[in-house]
Amino acid sequence: MKTLKSLSISILLLVVFSTSGQNMQEGFTYLETGNYAQAETFFYTILKNYPDSKTARLCYGRAIGLNGKTQEANDLFSDLLKDYPNDFEVKLNYGESLLWNKNFADAKVYYKGLVTEEPKSFAALLGFANTLSNLKEYEDAIIYVNNALEVSPRNPNAMTSKKYIYLGYAYQNQQAQNYDKAETLLTKNLETFGDDKDTLLNLANLYLIWNKLYNAETMYGKLGKQQEHKTLALNGLALVAHLYGKDKNALTLSSQAKKSLTVNTDKTTAQQTLERYVQALIWNKKYKAASSLIDQLIKTHPNQNWVLALRATLNIYKSNFKESLADYNQILANDSTSFDGNLGKANVLKALGRFDDAYASAENTLSFYNNQKDAVNFINKMDISFSPTLESKASHTFDNGNNKAFAFNTNVVYPLSTKLSLLGNYNYRTTNNTVTDNSANSKDLSLGLAYQVIPNVTFRGTAGMTTADTESTDYTQLLTHVSLTIKAFKLQTLDIGYKRQVESFNADLLDRELVQNNYYANYNLGTNFNLGWFTQLMHTTQNDGNTRNLLFTSVYYNLLPKPALKVGFNYQYITFKDQVPTIYFSPENFNNYEVFVNLIKDEAIAKPNEWFYNLTGAFGYQIIEDDPKQTAYRLQGAFGYKFSERSLLNIYGTHSNIAAATAAGFTFTEIGLRFKWVFLKKASVRR
Repeated sequence: MKTLKSLSISILLLVVFSTSGQNMQEGFTYLETGNYAQAETFFYTILKNYPDSKTARLCYGRAIGLNGKTQEANDLFSDLLKDYPNDFEVKLNYGESLLWNKNFADAKVYYKGLVTEEPKSFAALLGFANTLSNLKEYEDAIIYVNNALEVSPRNPNAMTSKKYIYLGYAYQNQQAQNYDKAETLLTKNLETFGDDKDTLLNLANLYLIWNKLYNAETMYGKLGKQQEHKTLALNGLALVAHLYGKDKNALTLSSQAKKSLTVNTDKTTAQQTLERYVQALIWNKKYKAASSLIDQLIKTHPNQNWVLALRATLNIYKSNFKESLADYNQILANDSTSFDGNLGKANVLKALGRFDDAYASAENTLSFYNNQKDAVNFINKMDISFSPTLESKASHTFDNGNNKAFAFNTNVVYPLSTKLSLLGNYNYRTTNNTVTDNSANSKDLSLGLAYQVIPNVTFRGTAGMTTADTESTDYTQLLTHVSLTIKAFKLQTLDIGYKRQVESFNADLLDRELVQNNYYANYNLGTNFNLGWFTQLMHTTQNDGNTRNLLFTSVYYNLLPKPALKVGFNYQYITFKDQVPTIYFSPENFNNYEVFVNLIKDEAIAKPNEWFYNLTGAFGYQIIEDDPKQTAYRLQGAFGYKFSERSLLNIYGTHSNIAAATAAGFTFTEIGLRFKWVFLKKASVRR
């Protein structure tokens, strides 16, 4: 936070006078107007002729100190103190030289002595206030700057210091997440200084962090009424629109800001405006336009961090994570303390599956930016993803074949490291037919592990037993499920696996002890233009000698990002080697075609104390062998509440008449309750 580091020249300089007939008015004017190089030359010449002139020595010391030669100035004032140990004007200049050299601890002790010696010295009081501000001791700084203003009411230097002390104090509270206190301090600043630009920007930023978007929008609106700051306001309003999920509006506002740039626009504002415009293009997935503009900026601003950060962001959106990582590494080579570089790198490493490195990069961010909210949140979310988790479901199903079932399922994941997790599953299902009065129940228990072999390959394996109690027999069967998840190429995922299970859809099937060996491959392809494709191939062998082949493919298009809205087309094909329709649904060929609409507010992006949902409607046709086509429909929904980042609860349901591998010509309904709980507050993998 900006803090005044020098006091007013007019306060500290002695009144204009001549020494040994030499008029110093010209030199004083240089100091007053900020021409420190000319002042240095002027007083250096004076000192050649009058080396013992206290005034010339003071002025020369101020000139070189304000011209960047801070240590030389401090040495000069130290010598003056030896010559004039009781001269208060010399003492004041020495104190200020400590501030120039950022020797704030010594300055605090020294200024405390000065204000004790001269309690009504405006320069001493203001110097002490600025010292305390630099030490972030803002409460005491406010006391002393107010004391200075009592001595010199409305003094512009003291008023400027007071503004920045309040800004610094507010920022300190913002970092500590004391948002109410920060808001109070910034509001006081507005009462004192009107719609001050710096205060409005700080207040808007506070509201953004606080997620009070309407208040942030109001602050930017006030700023926009000042014509000279309208561009800055448009940049801020574009960001608010993006956070509202209105990316088209964000691009419109950012385009207006870009058009307002002129040759007279200050460099910082021009840079911020171009940054926001490129970001708005990226938010709207106008990647070609964003890439073209970034290429131009790279030519005009080679190797500058803000341009590299834009290119890194674009590559994240395009899932070019390795290219993005290269840019973040270059940013850090330029500036190891860069916030964008450190936290941006953490995000990319996480996306690449390099979780330990991601942790290290985020923690490195906090070493430079203590308690920074985005870095803290990143680590907290990583901790949650690697914390032991329990997920339980209780469900009731029924169909028009008079089958009813109740089931309870629990999954536990216990990470031992960022690479290795223990897996556990328990499932209980009881089912009966109200017409035949046939009933059965089964209990499954399995244990296993998940291991990240390399960042883009993960192995999962479980093994266990199922025990069934049916009308005619009791039996135990082996269960197993092994799979590899492979992310060999960007936006593409391949799962290959084997799963052994016992068919437990209804009591009759459980009674038959039908064991299935499923060999499958799932392939998912995403794109940067909202189109997606998912395909599943499955070959199943059964212990009754039958085999099944299944193909499912889905093509979908994302219409909206928040909430996510997608439409698509699904096709399913099933064929059995043997047809045993009196035992279970086993057609020689089965085809199902459907179009669907899916509306999602994903639980992963829902914030604590927010609702989430997932609604799907599908309609189409199914054709069983040579039978006439039948209409098919499917309705699915889930509606839940996120209590915190560690717990959520939702109800869900499905109603469909689409034939499955176990039945045809039926309607099927399932309703259930699901609870997810991260049951340890501290991640089990943290070092």
